[in-house]
Amino acid sequence: MTLHIRVVSPPETTQALISAMEKADGVSHVVVVRNGHYPSGDAVQFDVEQPAANNVLNELRALNVDRHSTIAIHELDAAIKPKPPPRSRLVAHDFPPVWDVVEARLRAGAVYAPSFYLLLVIAGLIASVGILSNSQILIVGAMVVGPEYSAIMGVALGIDKHERSLISTGLLAMFWGFLSAVVASYVFGLCIRALGKTPQLFELGIRPVSGLINVPNLFSVVIAVLAGIVGIVSLTEARAGAIIGVFISVTTIPAAADTGLSSAYELWHEAGGSLEQLLVNVVLLIGVGAAGLRLQRRFWRSRGGGPATSPPYG
Repeated sequence: MTLHIRVVSPPETTQALISAMEKADGVSHVVVVRNGHYPSGDAVQFDVEQPAANNVLNELRALNVDRHSTIAIHELDAAIKPKPPPRSRLVAHDFPPVWDVVEARLRAGAVYAPSFYLLLVIAGLIASVGILSNSQILIVGAMVVGPEYSAIMGVALGIDKHERSLISTGLLAMFWGFLSAVVASYVFGLCIRALGKTPQLFELGIRPVSGLINVPNLFSVVIAVLAGIVGIVSLTEARAGAIIGVFISVTTIPAAADTGLSSAYELWHEAGGSLEQLLVNVVLLIGVGAAGLRLQRRFWRSRGGGPATSPPYG
């Protein structure tokens, strides 16, 4: 993958920046526009191959470019090239994640607008209908709709970076979001029960879907850990398809919905089991996410593909 990077350099440091980029492995097509940008300075743009991106970004920080302007990074969908630069010493199969891009992506997801809570409520209601009607398809749909994984990874990043604000905002967002989903499912269950519209199988205790949710066990732990590994690898490698598999593998929003719904029907044992399932999944996903970020950076550091810990953000 090729990245296009754009920065604004103070005129007095532009030449040093150009010289550094001309010597850097994996950098090509350096373009400079003198006094052509706001804030005042020289606009410098260039392409960089992904294996070299971490080192190049560290070089930009060493030149204090990030203190003067934003470092804009664009992922190119396609680039037609004549041939690799003859001076490049990059190994073709070494493609470490670009940690600045990974972190920016995680931070962008850790923003909790009203739509975050609305989607959790809607996902909870969809899951409630799926539980009442024993519809696994609706449960899967609720898992895909729920946006909680962005908050989970925001907390994991906060733990990895030792940023209390990321941790606290993410945990609060999940607390209020899941609580809203539980309350909405509880009210929905009360309404269905009062109207006498409870499906007969649910009333008879034939609840196979609910039984899969409210009985946490060893397999719940295994799936949560495996899903957490897939999730963090997918995020760092930008594999969107695999992320969908994570959404439909872990029991978070269905557990929240079953907590509220079971409470509405005074099925306290099932409600307790669902709440336990929710907590197990969230805690394991956060733990695996934080550990996965740290271990991947160390792995790539051992192969010369990036820093062991990501540089400060901002």
